[in-house]
Amino acid sequence: MAKIIDGKKIRDYNLEIMKNEVSALKEKGVDTCLAVIIVGDDPASRVYVNNKKAACEKIGIISREYALPAETTTGQLLELISQLNADSSVNGILCQMPVPKQIDSQLVLDSILPEKDVDCFHPVNVGKLSIGSGVFMPCTPMGIMKMLEYEGVDVAGKHCVIIGRSNIVGKPMAMLMLAANATVTVCHSKTKDLAAITKQADILIAAVGKPKFVTADMVGDGAVVIDVGMDRDENGKLCGDVDYGDVEPKASYITPVPGGVGPMTITMLMRNTIAAAKEQNNIEK
Repeated sequence: MAKIIDGKKIRDYNLEIMKNEVSALKEKGVDTCLAVIIVGDDPASRVYVNNKKAACEKIGIISREYALPAETTTGQLLELISQLNADSSVNGILCQMPVPKQIDSQLVLDSILPEKDVDCFHPVNVGKLSIGSGVFMPCTPMGIMKMLEYEGVDVAGKHCVIIGRSNIVGKPMAMLMLAANATVTVCHSKTKDLAAITKQADILIAAVGKPKFVTADMVGDGAVVIDVGMDRDENGKLCGDVDYGDVEPKASYITPVPGGVGPMTITMLMRNTIAAAKEQNNIEK
């Protein structure tokens, strides 16, 4: 039977450490501030933004919300970002995705100053990540690394197989695993004989966006299984990319959905915001 990796427990552990960091910065006269932009009234986006605000409040980060109407233009959004870029009291800027279709989302992400890009989406920060010199870490992949670290799973020398090659999870996850001395294989929709590859994994990370895609016949005995998915099954019930009931008996560790990777993504956003405040105020980490 696999050990369940409890994302909420690990989140609370990390947030307590971060609360002390925010307090120490305040003692040095530095207030940590995150600006969050939401465009339109997408229900899922509203939930995410509220959760980010709650995490900020929990550890003492100042949260500023900028809620814009759905008809906002790219130009109007860029003007707001320009103002926030110039505001020295704002350490991090986050624009909640997706934005309405009339807005050029890549242009928006590229317009956030790299030193305030706490989502780690700016090409400059992606480049720094690839050579191991970045201040910011991509939130979901870094959350996964923190979970493995908390559980005492040493990734050095292990074979990590990632299903999915997105810019948000798959690619940066591969970078972080390589930096931690894992051997990495990235699989995707064009990969031949996927199950033969995934069964070789010591650590299997599913980030494909298909409900219950990973089944027991794709997992080797004793593998660590990390489920990044947030899907709905045929009954409308929340589930992940991994068929949990099928896979759990074969795994050594496994993340549930919900309550696994999800809570750690916002936690790492807090980590990046604190890192931004330290960097911008020339305070050593």
